[in-house]
Amino acid sequence: MQGLSTVTLVALAAFGLAAGVGITAIGPGGVLATAGLLLLTHLSPAGVAGTAIVTHVATGALGTLAYRRSGQLREPGTRRLARILAAVAVIGAPLGVIANGLVSGSAFGVLLAAAVAVTGGLVWLRPRRGQRVPAAPPRAGGPPALQIAVLGLGVSIVAGMFGLGGPMLAVPLLVLAGTPVLGALGAAQAQSVVIAATGTIGYLIHGSIDWPLAAVVGVPELCGVLAGHRVAHAVPSRWLTYALGTALVALAPWLLLHG
Repeated sequence: MQGLSTVTLVALAAFGLAAGVGITAIGPGGVLATAGLLLLTHLSPAGVAGTAIVTHVATGALGTLAYRRSGQLREPGTRRLARILAAVAVIGAPLGVIANGLVSGSAFGVLLAAAVAVTGGLVWLRPRRGQRVPAAPPRAGGPPALQIAVLGLGVSIVAGMFGLGGPMLAVPLLVLAGTPVLGALGAAQAQSVVIAATGTIGYLIHGSIDWPLAAVVGVPELCGVLAGHRVAHAVPSRWLTYALGTALVALAPWLLLHG
């Protein structure tokens, strides 16, 4: 954290706050923490991913608790989703950490820009049924277990590589597969705890976590998680979709230029 100006630290905190809101309000949001660290610091790809992913241990736990209290994670269908996603994350997140070590700094920026652009596109493609986030539980049975497992494995590999919590890709993909938004959000929060915990261990082994910067980003991110949960239940989902989708698509070129 040495050498960073006060303005830069405030900007990092703002990225963290926005990330937290996005995590629990829509799902894709945690990538903003990674993007902020890449754009505003001189950390290596492993340092960016490791510092970002450690913040998602607490945000994932808090998000999981919030969606349990509001009922989504008590629904059998949502619990089924969460169990499968969490199980494959034990394998996927470490693979992502390994993949991170194989890319250069410039390639990391380019790949992150591509991931952000794809996510922005998925957010825009999200089915928009009605003006508010659906409150109904996932339909009986839900998507096939194999489909969930493949989806969850891919999400956890990408999340481990870039230091994400998981909801960034899991929520849009689950919604496109037919899962109601709040159920997808709840299941993705549970998966993010496993991704963040296993990913943190991997990056910790390599000494790639900047703990002071993790606090600068992570504390506002926690505040954002609480605010985002309220937003998800109060604000029309279409507004949130437009706002985050536009932000992600606009952010991608900056990441590409940085890379």
